[in-house]
Amino acid sequence: MSTAAATPVRTGQVLADLIPASRVRDAALVLGGAALTGVAAQIAVPVPGSPVPVTGQTFAALLVGTALGAGRGFLSLALYAVAGLAGMPWFASATSGVAPSFGYILGMILASTVVGALARRGADRSVWRMAGTMLVGEAIIYAIGVPYLALATGMSAAAAIAAGFTPFLIGDALKAALAMGVLPTAWKFANKR
Repeated sequence: MSTAAATPVRTGQVLADLIPASRVRDAALVLGGAALTGVAAQIAVPVPGSPVPVTGQTFAALLVGTALGAGRGFLSLALYAVAGLAGMPWFASATSGVAPSFGYILGMILASTVVGALARRGADRSVWRMAGTMLVGEAIIYAIGVPYLALATGMSAAAAIAAGFTPFLIGDALKAALAMGVLPTAWKFANKR
């Protein structure tokens, strides 16, 4: 008979908190979150007429924030951005440095932090709350990415919306649907353990 009781899963935790706490764990999670985002950025499909491709990067950034929490999510995406600025070729399509799409990366840093804070409040525990969380995260990414795109390219606001927002709505809906299934399912599995 085991004397160790299972740790109950409660609000205030994110998925990463189910792993025993240590500095090594936190460092590995931050590095892993940055690496996951870098790998997902390589899934890139060019969009005709736009300097911004469709990538798996936004999904990874929101997943990292939700699973790791605000602090580790922020650090993961900040590490991703700093390493990319320093020359690591892990932005979309194996690029690095500042590009017209860099505003989306800045937005991902903030979005990862916000969705991580929402996850601590249980926003990743049900399908509909997760949908709202993803919507908030995506809105933050676009709120920073689209104006940055306009400034970096000299596009008008309407042109930046047409090139940096509208073509991505269907893909973002699919990414949100995937997250709506993955994260609440992960919690159901964790609660059964």
